[in-house]
Amino acid sequence: MNSKTNLSKLFPMIKTKEQILEEINSNDTLREKFETWSEDQKEDFLSICTGSKGVKMLYDCYFKEILNPEYTPERLSALLSIIIGKKVTVKYQLPNDNTRIGDELSLVITDIVVELEDGTLANIEVQKLGYAFTGERASCYSADLLLRQYKRVRDALKKNFSYKNIAPVYTIVFLESSPKPFKDYKDIFIHKFSAVSDSGLELNMLQNYVFIPVDIFLEKLHNSGIQSELDAWLTFIGCDEPEFIIKLIEKYPFFKAMYQDLYNMCLNIERMMNMFSEELRILDRNTVKYMIDELQEELDDTKTQLSDTKTQLTDAKTQLTDTKSQLTAAQKQLSDANSMLLDKAATIAKLQEELKKYKNE
Repeated sequence: MNSKTNLSKLFPMIKTKEQILEEINSNDTLREKFETWSEDQKEDFLSICTGSKGVKMLYDCYFKEILNPEYTPERLSALLSIIIGKKVTVKYQLPNDNTRIGDELSLVITDIVVELEDGTLANIEVQKLGYAFTGERASCYSADLLLRQYKRVRDALKKNFSYKNIAPVYTIVFLESSPKPFKDYKDIFIHKFSAVSDSGLELNMLQNYVFIPVDIFLEKLHNSGIQSELDAWLTFIGCDEPEFIIKLIEKYPFFKAMYQDLYNMCLNIERMMNMFSEELRILDRNTVKYMIDELQEELDDTKTQLSDTKTQLTDAKTQLTDTKSQLTAAQKQLSDANSMLLDKAATIAKLQEELKKYKNE
């Protein structure tokens, strides 16, 4: 038997590595599935189930299970209240847009749409790999969410419909591995966007965005620890190190029940393996999409550079043509000057000859 981990002291139900392997090897289906994984994937799975490290909340299955808006809306309400900056209550979950779900190559791992008590809509996303054009895509999804709300409210109110009935929408994106633009803001791990006027005019613009680069937060966590309730939530969502999980539970006991639920899930090895396999499948799919996006971005950059180079070459050719024209003009001026000089020299020689004759006379 392995010695108990720190997390297993807090959660005695956690199984040892030997117990888990014994259960896997006693079931042909589980053993065959386990053997399809790489050594790193096997170790990752066993580390999660034995409490050697925390459960990855950024996995879709765990996120949706523990922060389920139907079964435990108070948890997601608490998280959204911290992120949005005011107390909100999750009313119910809305169905996802079919076109969004149908995007089989989408890099979005988790996609939950909820309506809050005041009518506000929030779309919570988890992205394992930050993709290119983050702002553009978020804008499209936000516009889609706003349009869906408009149609639903308009159809419900009919003749009594007014645009004042349309509530704000929030697009909240957790980035496990943030894209390049976020790397320039190493000390900032939450970015909020909303439309404001450059003149000071205030209008109720409805679209809001929050981007949370979890990888950048984790750097801050290792340097400064858990200093606020937002830090606590992001530690729960993004950190799988037992040391910080223990500190989190000591400082904010509210999270212990959620970890309890997570490790109760780990007792069902078959279910955990199926969930883990699905996460690996999604991650492989997303890695392909991420690489496509990266290559496309590089291709676009190359095309831009090529276009710039062509422009520079055209400018250089134009300058060369102008220089040749200037050189031709200068050569003509020089030739004319030489002709004038020869004429003057001839005139001088003639005058000198006449002067010599005059002296002789």
